[in-house]
This record gives sequence, structure tokens and C-alpha cells, in this order.
Amino acid sequence: MNARRHDLSLALALAALLSVAWTIAAWADLRQLRLPDTDDAMRLQQVRDWLAGQAFGDVAQHRLGLGGPIHWSRLVDLPIAAPIALFSPLGRHDAEVAAVIVWPALLFAAALYLTARIARVLGAPVATAVVVAGIAYPSTTVFLPGRIDHHGVQLVMVLGALLGALGPVTARRGRAAGLCCAASLVVGLETVPLLGVIGAAIVAEWVASGGRRRLAGLGGGALGGLIVGRMAFASDAFGYGACDGFTAEAWRAAMVMAAATLLPLVTPDPSAWLRTGLARGHAVSPTGDDAASRLKPGMRGRLRRGLAIIGIAGAVALLWSPDCLHPYGRVDPLLARLWLGQVAEAQGAWQAPFAATIGYLGVMAAGLGATAWRLRVVRTREWALMLALQVTALAVALVQLRGAQSGAILAAPALAAAIDAARRRGSVALVGAWAASAGMLYPIAAQALTPPSGKPAPMAGDCGSAATMAALVRLPAGTLMAPIDAGAWALAATRHRVLGAPLHRNAAGNRAIYRFYLRPPGEAAATLRRWNVRYIVACGTMPGADRRGTTADALIQGKLPGVRPLVRSDDGSVIYLSDSGRTL
Repeated sequence: MNARRHDLSLALALAALLSVAWTIAAWADLRQLRLPDTDDAMRLQQVRDWLAGQAFGDVAQHRLGLGGPIHWSRLVDLPIAAPIALFSPLGRHDAEVAAVIVWPALLFAAALYLTARIARVLGAPVATAVVVAGIAYPSTTVFLPGRIDHHGVQLVMVLGALLGALGPVTARRGRAAGLCCAASLVVGLETVPLLGVIGAAIVAEWVASGGRRRLAGLGGGALGGLIVGRMAFASDAFGYGACDGFTAEAWRAAMVMAAATLLPLVTPDPSAWLRTGLARGHAVSPTGDDAASRLKPGMRGRLRRGLAIIGIAGAVALLWSPDCLHPYGRVDPLLARLWLGQVAEAQGAWQAPFAATIGYLGVMAAGLGATAWRLRVVRTREWALMLALQVTALAVALVQLRGAQSGAILAAPALAAAIDAARRRGSVALVGAWAASAGMLYPIAAQALTPPSGKPAPMAGDCGSAATMAALVRLPAGTLMAPIDAGAWALAATRHRVLGAPLHRNAAGNRAIYRFYLRPPGEAAATLRRWNVRYIVACGTMPGADRRGTTADALIQGKLPGVRPLVRSDDGSVIYLSDSGRTL
């Protein structure tokens, strides 16, 4: 069996084993299409709307808020829609259940295969690296059954780009890296820092060695991929004035930077001019040693060209697309404080709960130490790139914990090498190395050390629970006032129109939710009339539930004028009927 086939077989076997185990554990939710995250629920609804006839270029969610466009890409919808169509003979519901299990499993297998190939290039133990990657929390969370949002796709694209940046200097590897970078940018911008490091490493390789093939392939692949992405996946809202997804601003900036990687290959090298002059006997250097240091490898000339071109290109990209400096700069300040700042994966390491921080950063920190050790031992460009990527992922995680989703799996090759070294030192060292490398242990340990919160909820129930959705689905379609996360579940589980969901472009609807629940009860009626709200969900997790004098507090006490209790769900949340709204 050749190496590629061995790596693929190993990846498929482990991905299948873990995916089946996870599916069995979560079957009660999966069979009801109760997916792991609100983004997964909304992604499934986007696919449903497209399959039901919504235009491919129309990425608006028309049952949300004012019905404006969202920032997601249809590229991710394609591989979800395909298995739904493939399994359609099973019936639509069962086809969707199969799709949300199969697609993350395939992505997981791809991530493990790429990890195996990366470990092989680095000289790390392949099988051990695959096992470490398979339990590398929180990377594994984006491949769980039901995780159909875009983060798994982006992580696979980062690994593909990294593999293209390693190994022999060939145009084919460069093109693969460029295409993966382009595909990741078409999906979203969360991985831009890591893609930037990979691109910089390929430019640095050209500066150091003069090898042009990988750099040429990178630029050509990225430009080609971005052009195809613009033609195939630019939505009707491509011109939206922000740099928060695959928009015109983001595309222009990416095109400038992709083109910049090719320019050093076609611009003159000042050191070449000097060599020509010396050959003709017309150039005299007063410092011969310094001239020789410049002329022998030509590295300084390439460095000057590279820095000048990339610097100018970066300035042009930012002048042309200034919003790319602040992708979420247009988010309403109220929503940034009350909602976006409270999203767990969007919090910085110092803002998140202790258990979340340790769970997210634990194995990545161990991987950083192991990678630094490997670089000290072997001193290769490949290990230097691995260290740079993990440092970047850690820096991102300090600002937003989601950076650890990439950092954990990137740690696998170095941790595998550390386990192999520990094996030669005895069983105690081996057990310690495996414990440090088992990413799934960190959140378990952190949770065990975190005392439970003793503060009781002011009201029973969860506004987004399966029980609440079961109660809502029996009601005639109407406009629903519910907390932001509950809106995502309602979009996928019911026919209702919702004011809010965890999408930052839905500013008006999301703002209306917070103003309704948090403001005094006397202002509630005007909001209900303005949005034609028919149903209101009240529970212990709604905004303002723990504050006296708010509309939420009035709902808990059952004393909000103009509304009356309609249904109490099995978990204790209450659905109120508003006199202001009408059914749709």
C-alpha cells in the first residue's frame, strides 16, 4: 500500500468510527434535526429555501427581520444540498438527517487525511498525528454530526493551503495552496490571518532560495480561484458595503494581494543590474564584502522587491477596501455590547469563562511547546511555518476563542513527535505525553475544576429549546418575538417569521428584540404594533429577565398589557399571544 492510500485509509477509518459514535450519542437530537449550533440550523434553512426555489444568488433570509441579505456563501450550500438530493428517495426529512451526518463526516475525513500528509512531510509519526487530530478539541467540534456551518470547510481549506506550502517547490503545490486560499475567502474571512501567514511563508521561501515555481503557482491559483468565485458565487448582495464576507470590498482586496504575489517574479532585480555592471567592468564597490553578500544569493534584492511590492499592495488594498480593517465595524454598538460581545467563540480568552478558556487553549498551548521543541531540534523551514501558524492562531484566540479551532489541529504533528520521543523514555513519560496531547481532556478537566453557578433562573424554560419549538410549530404562522438564538431555531423548525437571529447584518430586527425585552413595559405595545408581532416567547434566558422594571420582568409576572398567555411548553417557557399582531 502506497503512502497516500495508507493515509487515506487511516483517515477514513478514524473519521467513520468517531462520526458513528458521535451520531449514536446525539441521535435523539439529530433525528429531529435539532442541530448542534444555531448557525447549523440557519444554514439548513438556507439550503431548504434554495431547494424550494429561492434564487441561487439570493442569500437573503426572507422570514428574518426586514428580509435583508446575510453574509454567507452558497459555496457551502452545494455539498449540503447534494446529499439531500441523493437521499431524497428516503423522504425529505430522512434525506436531511442523512445529509447533516454525512457531510461533516466527509469533511472530518478530509481534515484527518490532510493532517496525515502534513505529518508525513514534516517527518512526524503519521498514525499518531491522525489520532491526536481526531481528538483535538475544539477542532473536532466543527466536524460533529449536524455541524454543517462553514467553519469545517474553512479549516479543511487552511490545511490544504498549508500542505501546498510544504514539501518540494513545485507549481502544482503552489496552485493547490492558492486555490485553497481562494475557496476559503469565498466562504468567509475568519481564516485570513492564517492564510496570510501561509502566503508570507511562500514569499519568504522565494526570497531565501530564488525558487519561483511555488510562488507562481500560489499567485495563479489564488487569482484564478477568486475570479471563478466571483463569477459563480457572488450573491445579489455582492456590493454590500462591508468587508464581512464574500463582498466586493473583500474580493478587491484579495485580488490585489493575490496579484502582488506574482509581481516580484516579473519585476527587475536591482542586484541583477549590478551583476551586469560588474561583468562589464563599469561598477566599482567601495565595500567589496558587502557587495558580495548582496550578489552571491541575490537574496537582498528579492527581499527589497518583495517587501516593496507587498507593502504597496497592502496599502492599495486597504485604500480600495477600507472596511477590511474592521470587518464588524458597522455592527450596531448596542448589539456589539449586548449580543456579539456575549457570543462564547467571539470572546477573547480573558473575557470567556475559565473552563472555556482552558478547554479551548489547552491542547494548542501544548502544541506550541512541542512545535518550538521540534524547530529547535531540526531547524527546518517547515517546522518554522508550523510554529508561525500556531502563534497566529493563539493570537487570534486571545481576541476570539474561535482561533483555537484551527490551532488545535495544527498542533497534531508536533504532539505526535513528542509522543514518539516520550515512548523511548518509558511508560510514565508516554502517559504524560498522551495526556498533554488529548485535546478532549482539557474541557473535561476545566469543567471539573469550575464550581457550578448557584444563581437560580428567574423563570423556567429555554426560549430556544426543543420543547418551545414543539409548542410553536402547532400555531398558525405569525411574526415571533423571541431572543436572538431562539429565532435561529424557530426559522428552521417552524413556519413563523422571526425578528432576530444571530446574524450581524440583521441589525434592525436584533435591535428591536433587545429594546423590547429590556425597556419598560409601557413601550412594548409600540414595538409589537410596528413589527406586527403575533407571538412572544418568555423564559428564564430572555434579555432583562433578571432586571426589575423591564418588559421581560412583566412577562415573567404575567402583567404585560395587551398580551395573554397562549401556551406553556413542557420545559416551562411561555408563549404569549399579542393583540397587536395578525397571522401571516
